[in-house]
Amino acid sequence: MNHVFWTFDWAWWKVLAVLLAAAAVALLGRRQVQRERERLRRGARVVEWLRVLAVLAFACTLFKPERVRVLPRTERPQVLVLCDASGSMATRDVIAGGTNNAVSRADWLAAQRARKFWGPLDNRYAVRVADFAAPPTNVPPAVAADAGTDLNAALESALRDAAQVRAVLLISDGDWNAGPPPVTAATRLRLKQIPVFAIAAGSDQFLPDLELQAVSAPAYGLMEEQINLPFTIQSHLNREVSTTLELAGPRGVVARKPVVLPPLAQMQGALQLTPEDEGEQTFTVRLPVEPDETRADNNARSFRIVLRRELLRVLLIETKPRWEYRYLRNALLRDPGVRVSSLLLHPGLETGGGRDALAAFPAARDELSKYDVVFLGDIGVGSGELTEEQAQQLKGLVEQQASGLVFLPGREGRELTLVHSALGELLPVTLDAAASRGHGFSLESRLALTTRGRDHLLTMLGATPAENEALWRGLPGFFWHASVLRAKPGADVLAVHAETRNQYGRLPLLVARPFGHGRVLFMGTDAAWRWRRGVEDTYHYRFWGQVIRWMSHQRHLAHAEGLRFFYAPEAPDVGDRMFLHATAFDAAGQPLAQGSVRVRIRAPSGREETLDLTPEPGGWGVHTGGYVPREGGVHAVEVHCLETGRKVAATLDVHQPQREQVGRPARAEVLREIAAVTDGELGTAADLDRLVARLNVLPERRPEEDIFRLWCHPLWLMLILGLLSAHWVGRKWLGRI
Repeated sequence: MNHVFWTFDWAWWKVLAVLLAAAAVALLGRRQVQRERERLRRGARVVEWLRVLAVLAFACTLFKPERVRVLPRTERPQVLVLCDASGSMATRDVIAGGTNNAVSRADWLAAQRARKFWGPLDNRYAVRVADFAAPPTNVPPAVAADAGTDLNAALESALRDAAQVRAVLLISDGDWNAGPPPVTAATRLRLKQIPVFAIAAGSDQFLPDLELQAVSAPAYGLMEEQINLPFTIQSHLNREVSTTLELAGPRGVVARKPVVLPPLAQMQGALQLTPEDEGEQTFTVRLPVEPDETRADNNARSFRIVLRRELLRVLLIETKPRWEYRYLRNALLRDPGVRVSSLLLHPGLETGGGRDALAAFPAARDELSKYDVVFLGDIGVGSGELTEEQAQQLKGLVEQQASGLVFLPGREGRELTLVHSALGELLPVTLDAAASRGHGFSLESRLALTTRGRDHLLTMLGATPAENEALWRGLPGFFWHASVLRAKPGADVLAVHAETRNQYGRLPLLVARPFGHGRVLFMGTDAAWRWRRGVEDTYHYRFWGQVIRWMSHQRHLAHAEGLRFFYAPEAPDVGDRMFLHATAFDAAGQPLAQGSVRVRIRAPSGREETLDLTPEPGGWGVHTGGYVPREGGVHAVEVHCLETGRKVAATLDVHQPQREQVGRPARAEVLREIAAVTDGELGTAADLDRLVARLNVLPERRPEEDIFRLWCHPLWLMLILGLLSAHWVGRKWLGRI
């Protein structure tokens, strides 16, 4: 049965104020009535009583009258048990049974549910067990990968039956990665007097483990090149580990690398893959499992790579055949994956000859567009050298055709004439016009790698960044360098002068920079040939081989006769904006400036999308478009030139980021905040039975009350206004106004 009573805010000053006001109103009303004539005295009494009633109603408002109706609880109180079923619960970091064997959070929770850990609560509460954040089924992979853990929504489910729910027992790893902050729902639960008791499933620290975190591989590799495979290993062991990393392919183990892992540290390095067979192949990088590791499922990573044979075309343009030119040319001639052409322009003399020499600069765009990389030596724009038109052609080759351009300045200082030509925009450094012939020294100087250059593909001559840096310090130095002031914005400074500085800092002497679709490299010394001292071709050949393959890599992502297709980024994630580029040529080999190029992309789910690429200005036959992948996996691409009928096929390997990360520590701080806000308690997996017992002794919650606040009800305000209005009308009738 409901119990109803009224409450008032009795304050002495309010009572005194009301008594004084009532006395004043009564006295004033009595005097007003006595002044009225006999025929109006009855009406005057009514008007004065209206004023008295209005004052009394206002006085009553000061006491805040409220009607309280107590609602007795007739149903058994509930305890809501929320169990996390998200993907991160697959992490194996729960130590059970007093052993060193770790089980997954999901398996531990399943075992607890199997024994019905909530049994002691059945005598007092109605226990309701519910899962949340379970991975969706029968949905596309992209939708499943995007699913996350919404702790706020899980807690709000307790608010739907707030009248019956006495407490919430939340069992989760706290990996909140979707929805609003869970403290929002926790605040509302506190207002409803519903505490949350949380169990942090899993360890809030990494368990002893070795994790092969990442292995990076290009989309394709060439048969003649040594493919660099950077890797990252994270050690969560309290000791140093000496082990051997293995690279296994279709033929078994093809490479091994000894590694020494410091305790509780991250290590980066690189494996070298030498292709043996052409075609698409899958390789696996494996890290042996240590005896004290708690996990063995994160010690290997696989990747797919297409191995093929390509012939890269290189053009060397120089004036005098200096040592740098001679040794570079010899290195490229001996590279089986490179076909080199040279052009020696002697101002005032005939063009140099030889078996690989060109008689003149390529006159047509179709001839120039065959070259993947162009080296510009100590040559400029002027009489007997490059013309302004040829400089414009080289700029278009890099910007439109994704070729590479290497600046190799010399002691003649001819590179300064390029600054005011079309190639000036491509230079990745600012030159000092006051020192046109550079700077020569009698003492040997050396290059020093920057942080960016320690592990860059161009400068990676050692197996690890530390080994690579030490190797560069030991390379023979130089006695001359170009007149460089500083690097331009957006450029990557890979190596600087080891000693010399200016107002901008260390002199940048090895600088790379993207330009348009291609890449540019500036080598500010003329002594790379000296790296052969004592080791012959080891580092000299390797460096220039890496330069050529790095600069031409994008051009050879996919190509066929008369059609070339490349894209960026090369390893996209779902949702990334991709830029697609296709270069089309007609039957005569000329760039198809106004062609129609269509791209058809088929996603792993079978969904197809057709894009028409737009021709870019410049006359190089480049067509551009955009694409945003919506699902992960291998996408099949077909590029079709409608005018020539030529086609080229390619694949896009799109990475699908997972919201639910396996192997990360539990986020106990999230659960601790929820418990603190709701006046609950946080425990670990070992505290489950203790928290259940704690729930069993919770005091009864106060009965729910239905409060009717008369003093702020709109009808009460209307009553006061009505009395005052009637009083004012009466005064008007009596002639007082």
